[in-house]
Amino acid sequence: MIRNTFSILNGIGEKLERRLWKDGILTWSDFIHAGDIHFISPERKPSFDGSLSTAARKLEERDATFFARSIRRREHWRLFEIFKDNALYLDIETNGLQPGRGGYVTVVGLYDGFDWTCLVAGESLTADNLNRALSGYKCLVTFYGASFDVPFLQRTFPEVRFDIPHFDLCFAAKRLGISGGLKKIETLFEVQRGEEVRGMDGYDAVRLWELAKRGNDEAKRLLLSYNREDTVNLRTIADILYRRLKQSTGIEEHLVCGHT
Repeated sequence: MIRNTFSILNGIGEKLERRLWKDGILTWSDFIHAGDIHFISPERKPSFDGSLSTAARKLEERDATFFARSIRRREHWRLFEIFKDNALYLDIETNGLQPGRGGYVTVVGLYDGFDWTCLVAGESLTADNLNRALSGYKCLVTFYGASFDVPFLQRTFPEVRFDIPHFDLCFAAKRLGISGGLKKIETLFEVQRGEEVRGMDGYDAVRLWELAKRGNDEAKRLLLSYNREDTVNLRTIADILYRRLKQSTGIEEHLVCGHT
């Protein structure tokens, strides 16, 4: 999808992007090698060509940071397919309070598509460990993380770097007219949870943390199981929402064999 994206160019929105597709200009290469595009001014075409050439080179280099800066955040989802093999799914738990009012992160769950791990407050959750956990990945996937998880972590650990594209599934769902929290969307997409944590929510996570702090090992185990479901299930939902977002652009009506 990213190679079909022209809305990364300043002055080209989704409507003009669809017009390019309709005229058979489906990829960055098509655009660069096109001579005259009658609705793109001759003065701007060379500049656009240069921007797309740079983007193509950066994509070949898998420079995720470049795209995190150069593409509007609401369009970061378009990078998911190309960076999916290096995506990191993240979900946090907190003690229920806001930063600055006694709030802190209790658990950071991390899933790379194969293995789930977590950083726990008072044990392994430090800025250095979080930076190490984030390093090497090309795309961050969360649910409402742009408004909650990432800002909360940044206020708690200002030195932690979030400089890769961010596919926020909450806003992706809303863009498709799907409302509700993670558990509701899981139900809609028939994503199952383990029986022991089915029906639990964030309030339960706060309660379990309080018990865990007092030495209740079973409460800690249950809290981590809950976070694991929150984090691991993001991958299935990301796949579904990505496909639906791509379909909603209309690009699939124009694609021909060999274009991606």
